[in-house]
Amino acid sequence: MTRYVGAIDQGTTSTRFIVFDRGGNIISSAQKEHKQIFPKPGWVEHDPIEIWQNTQEVAGAALGRAALGPSDLAAVGITNQRETTILWDRRSGKPLYNALVWQDTRVDQLVGEYARDGGPDRFRAKTGLPLASYFSALKLRWLLDSMPEARREAAAGNLLFGNIDTWLLWNLTGGPRNGLHITDVTNASRTQLMNLASLQWDAGLLEEFLIPAAVLPRIVASSEVYGEARTPALLGVPISGILGDQQAALVGQVCFEPGESKNTYGTGCFLLMNTGERPIASTAGLITTVAYKMGQEKACYALEGSIAVTGALVQWLRDNLRLIDSSGEVERLAAEVEDNGGVYFVPAFSGLYAPHWNEGARGTIIGLTRYATRAHIGRAVLEATAFQTREVLSAMEQDSSIRIPELRVDGGMVGNELLMQFQADILDAPVVRPKITETTALGAAYAAGLAVGYWRNRDDLVSNWAVGKRWTPKMTDSRRSTLYESWRRAVARSLNWLE
Repeated sequence: MTRYVGAIDQGTTSTRFIVFDRGGNIISSAQKEHKQIFPKPGWVEHDPIEIWQNTQEVAGAALGRAALGPSDLAAVGITNQRETTILWDRRSGKPLYNALVWQDTRVDQLVGEYARDGGPDRFRAKTGLPLASYFSALKLRWLLDSMPEARREAAAGNLLFGNIDTWLLWNLTGGPRNGLHITDVTNASRTQLMNLASLQWDAGLLEEFLIPAAVLPRIVASSEVYGEARTPALLGVPISGILGDQQAALVGQVCFEPGESKNTYGTGCFLLMNTGERPIASTAGLITTVAYKMGQEKACYALEGSIAVTGALVQWLRDNLRLIDSSGEVERLAAEVEDNGGVYFVPAFSGLYAPHWNEGARGTIIGLTRYATRAHIGRAVLEATAFQTREVLSAMEQDSSIRIPELRVDGGMVGNELLMQFQADILDAPVVRPKITETTALGAAYAAGLAVGYWRNRDDLVSNWAVGKRWTPKMTDSRRSTLYESWRRAVARSLNWLE
């Protein structure tokens, strides 16, 4: 009987379930969006119960469309939006509050307080991360401080913390009825509570952030059999892979050698370079993170540049300004003009992440004249993604002393031909889209499948990878230099808008 591997891909805006075969081909999929909740400026929340319900629904729908059942799956992997923070009651399974999304900036004041005593990099040596509202530790502290009786209940062992991977796995394996409370090393590395050297929770960090150890999940490898699903849609299927979404895309792009890099174009952009078994401390504004840990093998590390707003800027153009009716229309709008007309858009809606890490930056449209049209703004929106990617790539090459020969790309925006060509032009490097672009879900499937022997080794995965399309640079050096220098000036004007 032919068997497959499933992947839960729980993202910032939707949840998907995808079924893959041994060649990495998609057999079936289903997807459902969830609500984006914005209670106050800078606050971004999701409903954890809605996400769990959607996960069960899309798993059943994807299997049903292919006339498959749980017995047809050799394993299931999980990949998830990272840093998004949930605190729930282990007895009832009810969250104490909505999930605080990675984009949420409500802890900015706490970031400032910690940075005043030791600077923004005071925890970087242990965690690879700068102080920022992005990561989970301060989000969790906010929940413990803000919810009535939360600290007392947490100390008593009645509350559980997790990012989305932990929340889903706990529910999949039984929830209040002995559900597994675990997280993998990639997600743990995004909390700012894990020591990169030991791959364990750090007692000193827990003390600094006022986090009781009782709420934390157990840290495990990215690829091993954790347990079996007890939810009807996946009943009895081994859950055997967990990777944060960007690390999953790195695995899906089979970037297993040091120096191999990928960029995922989604709500934000996330560029990762595999640095092998040695973590590289960044001096250029990047994050040092765990790339993956397969079973008993040593962990591999990565340099990462995180960009908060890319695809989300297209959504903003659609939903807030209503300049387009659908996200797909932005390419046609941008193509109405030959260039940006001198217009630059810095989408610092919640500050700027890598390589600036400036919490006080805010969105800026600059260079407007009477000549500018909605098409120029549309083009500036797309170009902002490419410019931000170049900033990160330049920092990555500086930190690693490696010139990246090509950039492998994936995510929702890679179908945009205008953007991909401009990306190659502004990088002065080839941009390569794989034949199978659902690399985030594929990476989770690979991790799960390796753990149960569905794929024998990484060579099987590498043989699945194939080029779908390649874009090569066509822009002159002088034009590239002029555009990028104007972008850098625009960024400088957005910094520290909030003091």
